[in-house]
Amino acid sequence: MPVQSTEPGSPVVAAAVDARRVAALALPSLVVLAAEPLYVLVDTAVVGHLGRTELAALALGGGVMAVVAFLGNVLAYGTTGRAARRFGAQDVTQAVVEGVQASWLAVAVGVLVIIVGQVVVGPVTRALAGGDQAVAAAAETWLRVALLGAPGILLALAGNGWMRGVQDARTPMWYVLAAFGLSGVLCPVLVYSAGLGLVGSAIANVIAQAVGGVLFVSALVRRKVPLAPRWDVLRGQLAVSRDLVVRGASFQACFLSAAAVVARVSAAALGAHQIALQLWFFCALALDAVAIAAQSLVGAALGAGDPAVAREVAGRVGRIGLVCGVALAVIIGAGAFVLPAAFSPDPDVRAQALVVWPWLVGMLPLGGLVFALDGVLIGAGDVRFLRNLTLVAALGFFLPLIWLAHGLRLGLPGVWFALAIFMVVRLVGLVLRARGTRWAVAGAVR
Repeated sequence: MPVQSTEPGSPVVAAAVDARRVAALALPSLVVLAAEPLYVLVDTAVVGHLGRTELAALALGGGVMAVVAFLGNVLAYGTTGRAARRFGAQDVTQAVVEGVQASWLAVAVGVLVIIVGQVVVGPVTRALAGGDQAVAAAAETWLRVALLGAPGILLALAGNGWMRGVQDARTPMWYVLAAFGLSGVLCPVLVYSAGLGLVGSAIANVIAQAVGGVLFVSALVRRKVPLAPRWDVLRGQLAVSRDLVVRGASFQACFLSAAAVVARVSAAALGAHQIALQLWFFCALALDAVAIAAQSLVGAALGAGDPAVAREVAGRVGRIGLVCGVALAVIIGAGAFVLPAAFSPDPDVRAQALVVWPWLVGMLPLGGLVFALDGVLIGAGDVRFLRNLTLVAALGFFLPLIWLAHGLRLGLPGVWFALAIFMVVRLVGLVLRARGTRWAVAGAVR
């Protein structure tokens, strides 16, 4: 049975499973999800023309900032599932209250990131740079500024979470477009026209992220719900976030380990890895737009007490995710000799990018299905299973393989082989879980 209304604040009776309904939620979410990697892609294109050292520094700094984005996505994903269940149970006020509490968490975590980050940024960048002092120094300077954007990043992602839960996908899209447009204008101006170089890109991002955070806070204020902290709701969100944090920390350990291993190959290899990895992140989050639709629709269906519809959504979004992954693989594969040149004029960087390109392309169809099923289980609140599966894939497969690649000096192919195995292990576990029924538990809150 289809959703009766998609307007913000309208009660939902059950989740629709037709492709148009998925697209109506997924396409605006695509813009939102693509925002942070687009920030980094713009930075990569602008900074890449400053030189190899600056590009390598951005690779390390961007990897560390991905940790902040991961914390925000934990807030967003946990909030989406809880808000969607409240929305499905026709309790829209409590759905928005979930967003208020997520925003309080965002502010607290953002301030903590700034304080801790300023203390540890030097040792972290030196460790990741593998002895290249020029790259380490440039990355440290960039990060000291970029970390100031943490509260804005987290507030925006928390805002996205509750808005997705109440099936308002358009408002976050406009907020993100405003922030990204500002960053896109400021970045080249500050880097080149103002002569700030690498640090100019960090300043542009911080300004844009602050504007985005303010916009999402204003959306909560307009809803006229209580804005005080609610410890009972915060405890519930923290319980969900705990498992998502462990899961996300496993991802970050994998990607930071990959950057550290590649940094010990050469600056050119690290630059190529940055280009390929940021394109992977961009494509992954584009594919995750389908997962966002799954989170909202599955959560609403289970909140309305209809597990059968939730299982139907799972099958539909899985197929849609796979098709989208194949389509992206074709596009990225066709751009093998064009896209690397857009990010760096260095022939060594471009040659190394061609080495990693087949791995990037081959992982995209797998990613389409994996991310879609991730969304299904997050929407259902089945986060403990996701945590355990990710730990097995990371600790049992990826990390041993990545350091084996380092020991055997396998270079970029060894690193990306480890990433591919990481995806395959997750795919097998998710398909087996989705085919069962244990994840589809009805109720306003799991």
